[in-house]
Amino acid sequence: MRGKKVAINTVFSLIEEFVAIVCGFILPKLILSAFGSKYNGLITSITQFLTCAVLLRSGIGGATRAALYKPLASKNKEEIDSIVKATDIFMRKIGIILAISILVFSLIYPFFVRNDFDWFFSFTLFLIIGASTFAESFFGITYLIVLQADQKVWVSSLMKSICYILNTIIAAILIYLGFGIHAVKLGSAFVYVLYPIILQAYVKRKYDINSNVKPNNKSISQRWDAFWHQVATFTMSNTDIIVLTIFTNMLEVSVYSVYRLVTSGLERFIQSFSSGLEAAFGNMIARDEDDIINSNVSIMEVAIYSISTVIYTVAVILILQFVSVYTRGINDVNYSRPLFAYIILIAQFFNSIRIPYQTVVQAAGHYKQTRNGAILEPIINITISVILVIKYGLIGVAVGTLIAALFRTVQYSVYMSKKIVNRSVLIALFNIILSFIESFIIIFIVNILNLKFATNYFMWGVNAVIVLFISTMVVCLGNILFHKEEFDSLIRKIKNIFNTKRKISS
Repeated sequence: MRGKKVAINTVFSLIEEFVAIVCGFILPKLILSAFGSKYNGLITSITQFLTCAVLLRSGIGGATRAALYKPLASKNKEEIDSIVKATDIFMRKIGIILAISILVFSLIYPFFVRNDFDWFFSFTLFLIIGASTFAESFFGITYLIVLQADQKVWVSSLMKSICYILNTIIAAILIYLGFGIHAVKLGSAFVYVLYPIILQAYVKRKYDINSNVKPNNKSISQRWDAFWHQVATFTMSNTDIIVLTIFTNMLEVSVYSVYRLVTSGLERFIQSFSSGLEAAFGNMIARDEDDIINSNVSIMEVAIYSISTVIYTVAVILILQFVSVYTRGINDVNYSRPLFAYIILIAQFFNSIRIPYQTVVQAAGHYKQTRNGAILEPIINITISVILVIKYGLIGVAVGTLIAALFRTVQYSVYMSKKIVNRSVLIALFNIILSFIESFIIIFIVNILNLKFATNYFMWGVNAVIVLFISTMVVCLGNILFHKEEFDSLIRKIKNIFNTKRKISS
């Protein structure tokens, strides 16, 4: 049953990420073409500043999921209702604070961009974009957590896929009709406000949630420990743009945002393969299935390392070609930044390969035990980024992100190996070295082929297929040589996923 749920979640998560990536490239391109790099940089900057406010809700998700695994496994409805009640009360309080925070941010933020946009323009745009953020926190988060804990993320993935498509269509129509950026983002806000409302109605009906119970506040007592883990995640995703907004200008933010489109899309794509796995491991831990946990950790590790090696090596080889094609005709800033591109891709590689270790740690509910590492990560990132950004700009913030990502990945892998699955920490080191060796081999082979630099999407697509094929073959060979048992198990699980997908289609 767990395998079937993971398979279904994986299929729908991949669909969601595919839709998100496609829409995520279309909409910024439309904004760049219609309004220019400064407007694109402004929207990216506002979105990232809003995530500061979203930190208020951080921690509750991980704490609630960890608390729900056992009652869901034992079908203890009364305990489930009491945990949901406690979470809902907490999130409604956070929702009110969040609304006030968004208002305060909207008043302060325009001063950071006053050289490019007037105060009222930035203020109103900030409020419009903040509307969907508030709605998600106030109405939807509690019920999304229930789906995550019960390995039914596919429901949310389906809803989000529809939202992404509707948002892109509405925005494209408004831009085509000549509406301003405020109207375009207002259309987006309308779509994203509907999502949490529909999600709440679905979960309440599906799980027959009883709100007239005493809240189990003890169940979410780890929320502040989990909070620091979310602070770390926030830092890795958003500090760079906030630092660039303060110390550089909107043009540099726009450059960063284009590369971030690529890296965040790849990161989400890889994360989709682990969709539902935290809940699955949480179920295993609740049932004390130690042998099954250990074997599945090794299989997941091989899967994530393999996918990450293939995807990020392809990206290193082709990202400059893609950016060149994507920004053709936009000449208000130089978008070709090779060194920055390579550093940020390596940083994202380390963010991705931590997924197996982070998943198991969070499934075990060990937020307090790993809290110090979570606190150190943002300190490292912010300190290095601020020191280097003035002299090195984009490259400076990328270096800060890389060092912080490396530290956190090592911390997660060491803790999991020593405290949860009881294995040598050298396994992770070996896998990292193997991944880099495979990448160098792939790059060497591609350089011998001397592929033409792509000047359009078709040429880029042809190059991508060639490089992807070479990368896949090299990584598969490496797995056969060094991870044969885990690789064979992984292939069997992939076959099960596709069998499930065919059953869903039929």
